[in-house]
Amino acid sequence: MKMSEEEFDNRLVETLDAFLETMAESPEVDLDRFYTMTCLLENLRFFSPVLYSAIKNKE
Repeated sequence: MKMSEEEFDNRLVETLDAFLETMAESPEVDLDRFYTMTCLLENLRFFSPVLYSAIKNKE
């Protein structure tokens, strides 16, 4: 399935948001680690164009 860079970015954001929401709702998650993971995922979000290009070049 081919998708545009915009579609890829939208799906990545949806996935990262869902992951964070699941972590936030879990009582077992350490708050310090949650903050660190949130920062990591937010930074990953900015690399969406790089990830898209890497995946596209693999095809």
